[in-house]
Amino acid sequence: MKGSVIVAATALGALAVAGCGSSSSSGGGGGGSNASGATKSCVASVGMEGPLTGPVAVLGQEQLHFAQLALAADNLANKTKISIVQGDTQLNPAQATTVTQQFTSNSKIVAVVGPAGSQEVEAIGPLMARAGLAFISGSATNKTLTTGKYPTFLRTVSNDSVQGPQDAHYIISNLHPKAVMIVDDQEVYSTGLVAAMIPIFQAAGIKVDHESVSQKVTDFSSLVAKVTPATTVVVLPWQIAANAQQFGRNLAQQHKKAVIFGTDGLFSPGTFTINGSYVSSFGPDITAIPADAAIAAAAKAKYGNFGTFGQTPTRANVLAAIKKTNEATTILGQPIRFDSHGDPVNSKFFLFKINSAGKYNLIPS
Repeated sequence: MKGSVIVAATALGALAVAGCGSSSSSGGGGGGSNASGATKSCVASVGMEGPLTGPVAVLGQEQLHFAQLALAADNLANKTKISIVQGDTQLNPAQATTVTQQFTSNSKIVAVVGPAGSQEVEAIGPLMARAGLAFISGSATNKTLTTGKYPTFLRTVSNDSVQGPQDAHYIISNLHPKAVMIVDDQEVYSTGLVAAMIPIFQAAGIKVDHESVSQKVTDFSSLVAKVTPATTVVVLPWQIAANAQQFGRNLAQQHKKAVIFGTDGLFSPGTFTINGSYVSSFGPDITAIPADAAIAAAAKAKYGNFGTFGQTPTRANVLAAIKKTNEATTILGQPIRFDSHGDPVNSKFFLFKINSAGKYNLIPS
């Protein structure tokens, strides 16, 4: 799920720069100086909501580390003094609500990065809207989040109206199943993807077995027992990679040959490593992008594998500035500009196949 980590860092950079303004002679949001060359210090806080502990803490910590790295670079480049206020959501809507209540009551926080999950965005969207507080997620993909009900929400990733059909069509065209099993994990992210994919499978004449299981389940033997010999693909639009790994083990224990196809929630090298499986992702691996060599090296060195002039930052002007974001390039190798709903313009998902060593190999588009 490295894409999630990177886009979260990208979002944080946009927030930090937007909060302090940019050079009147530069459209890219970098640090600038006034006509006399004097600088002005900008002090503000950005909240960061992520699963810093809990079942997907490894991903939340990566998001935090890249956010810290991006913030340090932004402060250095723009001579600002932006700080991060951490909020641990544990990928839990109730916990995200508690964190958001703390953030909205903290007047020093002018914008928020996160949260990670679509179910969390649904829980906190009304709170953020009432506070006029902009929040950008680097991984919440449910398509209903940008219908206008959460006017201060934006995201740097494609929504599931892109991912669901793209994944379904790839499965149909390249894996040629006669029957598939698709299993939701009873959360908004998962059920939204299932709803987008099932009609496409059915229209192609593929038999669909739709199952549902709680994220709290850790043994999938009984579910795997339902995988018939005709079922050659199991689609898991899940958020917890360790669960998918266990599902794969249960498949092997029962000598089932079905291929697992996971959505972006399962993109977790080192956790989900079932040989021959597929995962989609809203971003490429930045270590393969030459222009990102420096930031990738800095991140690895610090965390391991993996005065400007302007306005006083307020929640209102930060939100307005973010909506005007128009970056020609990013560390993902593609631009970031938001449409009127808060979705990124011209975004897409990427597909990866896992080999016997657990390595994720990008499938050329």
